[in-house]
Amino acid sequence: MKFYISVTGIKRFTIVSRLQRRRFWRRRCFGGDEGEEFTGGGGRPPIVSPDVEVAGWITIAVSFRCMTWRFFGGSDAALLREELTRALLEATTSNDDEVGIRIVEGSISGPVSFDDLVKDMTLNRQDIKAFAFKTKAMIEKMEQIVKTAKWQESINWHLASHGVPKSLNCLSLQFAEEYAINAVARSRLPRPQYVYRLTDPSFHHVVLLSDNLLAVSVVISSTIKTSSNPEKLVFHVVTDKKTYASMHAWFAINPIDYAVVEVKGLHQYDWPHEVNIAVKEMLEIHHQIWNHKYRSLKKEDFEYGKENDHKLDVLSPSSISLLNHLRIYLPELFPDLNKVVFLDDDVVVQHDLSPLWDLDLNQKVVGAVFDSLCGPDCCPGRKYKDYFNFTDPIIYSNMDQDRCGWLYGMNVFDLKRWRNTNVTAVYHQWLKLSLNSGFALWHPGALPPALLAFESHVHRIDPSWHVAGLGYRYPRADKHVLEAAAVVHFSGPAKPWLEIGSPEREEGFSLQSLLRPCSSVYNSI
Repeated sequence: MKFYISVTGIKRFTIVSRLQRRRFWRRRCFGGDEGEEFTGGGGRPPIVSPDVEVAGWITIAVSFRCMTWRFFGGSDAALLREELTRALLEATTSNDDEVGIRIVEGSISGPVSFDDLVKDMTLNRQDIKAFAFKTKAMIEKMEQIVKTAKWQESINWHLASHGVPKSLNCLSLQFAEEYAINAVARSRLPRPQYVYRLTDPSFHHVVLLSDNLLAVSVVISSTIKTSSNPEKLVFHVVTDKKTYASMHAWFAINPIDYAVVEVKGLHQYDWPHEVNIAVKEMLEIHHQIWNHKYRSLKKEDFEYGKENDHKLDVLSPSSISLLNHLRIYLPELFPDLNKVVFLDDDVVVQHDLSPLWDLDLNQKVVGAVFDSLCGPDCCPGRKYKDYFNFTDPIIYSNMDQDRCGWLYGMNVFDLKRWRNTNVTAVYHQWLKLSLNSGFALWHPGALPPALLAFESHVHRIDPSWHVAGLGYRYPRADKHVLEAAAVVHFSGPAKPWLEIGSPEREEGFSLQSLLRPCSSVYNSI
């Protein structure tokens, strides 16, 4: 007789032999009257306790022990491990077993938790093989649920990146109103005494194509702040008709010291008829490429993963933005300029860019970064296979899929040399080839056709000039790399001005003093 102490007093129980215990559990789990007393050998069951306090624990012990007997037939530990291992291996490797197929296919109504699995196995008295296959089916179903949830979260995250924050929209409306009612907001840009700088080659000309007032302000302010010669900077901002009033008003009301800013709307250009036709055809083809990719993604059944997450990036609205694609017409936009530095509106300048205007492009049209700071020919996520469809024979026969693509977003353009090449014509030839090939040659975006058009016209510049890849859910650059970069580029969907913006976002993008009036207006509604 053995004793133990509980919170209600001293309890007792009887120790019996191993054979007696086996007989008791066999009868308790598989046969005999539920209330029948076991009298094997010593005449007492292995555990005797009439106390209510321990009745629950006895029930749990009996259920668990019965589950073990029903699963494994009372086998000893070594045999149990051997049988369980064999069943699990068979469940893992089997592809044509009838039991496995039947259980996996029926897993929709099968156990969805471990408790359900235990109940199912104990009630149906199934063997160890069924246990293995049902466990496999349950785990696979749970894994699929997790993957689906993660993929849906990724889709929602990308959709959030496509919206315009209400504060940013309010800011644009506020300055559009200023343009309408305030004569200062409509004053000439630049001031008459600085107009000559717009075409003077001795100045440092910077080009931005954007309809984002806040982003353009940050790019210009960060460029001036880091420049060793800010008085030599001339900014040429090209925007669309709907944004022109607010963009003009912002820089008219808030003039910048030293540097010159020109704001021009697309509606103010007087291009030849053939150029207008070519631009319209270009935009239509890019729309078709985007639509083709969108339809193919809807049909594609791919699982969640970092390698698939980038597939949603191509569906960004910038892929079909006119301003985004007009960079191929820089010589026409600025016929009086010979050398410019082009900046995207989602960059932040951290170091002086002045040396770029003295950079020798070695008879090339564009200077661009190819390699990341991880080393030569190191360009994670930027190889040709990430931009082009190499299952198409046209692409496969003309390009190397492991070749690194150069970066758009911070480039030096020799417009004078560009005018003496056929770069723009080649660009349109590839667009027509894409049209005739069902729009499947490359992913949507401005870069893929530019990689083709500027072939043999690109000069490599040092990787420290331009680090891209910010704004993604899986950052690719460490802190030291970002600090060393002259320009950091939020090329991913999470732009700094969005609520989902990257943790690397610069303080300049918040501009809370500007957005606070708009926030108060919306909060009062």
